Amino acid sequence: MRRLLVVLFMFCTVPAWADSHDQLYKVAGWPEQRAHFTDALKAAQQRYQNSLPPAVFQALVNNSNQRFAPQAMDQRAEAHLRQNLADPKPALDFFQSPLGRKVVAAELLATRPDQLAKNAQGLPHFDAGNSRLLIIGHLAQALPAREAGAEVSLAIAGVAADSLSQMLPGLLGGGQAQGMLDNQRERLMQQIGNDLNNTLLYVYRDLSDPELDEFATFAESPQGKAYYQAALSAIRAGLAVGQSTSSLAR
Repeated sequence: MRRLLVVLFMFCTVPAWADSHDQLYKVAGWPEQRAHFTDALKAAQQRYQNSLPPAVFQALVNNSNQRFAPQAMDQRAEAHLRQNLADPKPALDFFQSPLGRKVVAAELLATRPDQLAKNAQGLPHFDAGNSRLLIIGHLAQALPAREAGAEVSLAIAGVAADSLSQMLPGLLGGGQAQGMLDNQRERLMQQIGNDLNNTLLYVYRDLSDPELDEFATFAESPQGKAYYQAALSAIRAGLAVGQSTSSLAR
């Protein structure tokens, strides 16, 4: 599942006014991605139900529901996206274009619950010509897929650590749990990176080489970099990586 979660840009906001940021959230597929993440979270909770003691399972559910409450995630993510993306118009123009809509459709298809279940044991291997592989290499460097995937994994692991600490007070105190998670960040990024080219070949398989090249050109442009850097910041804020569940309730 982690191979596909790297494309999750799953947060959105629904404020009372409409502006370019709001339009960008919608056309870039954030509302749908957030819903896909929520579905995946519920499926993960169900898998643990029969393998954990009832008290531990309930603590896990309560902590994950609190950390990943949609409205709270939206508020945290919105603040950081607005703060870090001064001009949303270039990204909005791209995602409103026919190619941008095709990119979003490909990402939404890849992260649908039925598709995640279908590929739970791994993605099929995709062969590609040298030209397409070169473009994919550029796209893999431009998109913050490694970082986003690591943050998703760390956030979910953080919920488990919080739950364990609640059941066994003092076991992972003094920031020890977070320190253990932080030490995994580079390992997770490397693991995701090892299969990233094949993941992108799969996700964007319906884009032609010229379309893929145009997408990579946008992602590598100053405007594209600004959007994806702001999006990564929003993902981290929405997931509350580095914060304990108890601190989110204050």
